[in-house]
Amino acid sequence: MTLDLIDEIKERLSEKLSNLEIRSARRIYSEVNPKNLIDVAKVLFMDLGLRFVTASGVDAPQAFEILYHFSFDKTGQMFSLRVFLKDKDKPEIESITPLFKAAEWIEREMHEILGIDFKNHPNLSHLLLADDWPEGEFPLRHKHKEEKNEP
Repeated sequence: MTLDLIDEIKERLSEKLSNLEIRSARRIYSEVNPKNLIDVAKVLFMDLGLRFVTASGVDAPQAFEILYHFSFDKTGQMFSLRVFLKDKDKPEIESITPLFKAAEWIEREMHEILGIDFKNHPNLSHLLLADDWPEGEFPLRHKHKEEKNEP
């Protein structure tokens, strides 16, 4: 990402982003509060010309973490928005599919294997797991040490 674009991101989104981290010339990360995700994604895409590539989710010890990856195709650089869903009993976030149709399947996948609810998603139906997979069982959720009933 050119410094101009990073400066533009900082200027336009400083109140909605935190912990902007330039890991390398091609990888930039920043945290965004879940309530600001849609607004930030709109600015990145519509105003700054970044393209949504994919998202990835993980069950971390303190929260579910979702990374939304955007490409600045002019330079081949990636800007990743990191969102933490701290309610591990009922993780939910607004779906980005109204902005990016390409997000539909990855959100369905995270819903099915992590149990994250994507509000206003058009179709959170079964996608990957066997048809007889037990409802409410999410294969990529972990029992973290602090969650276990062990000393």
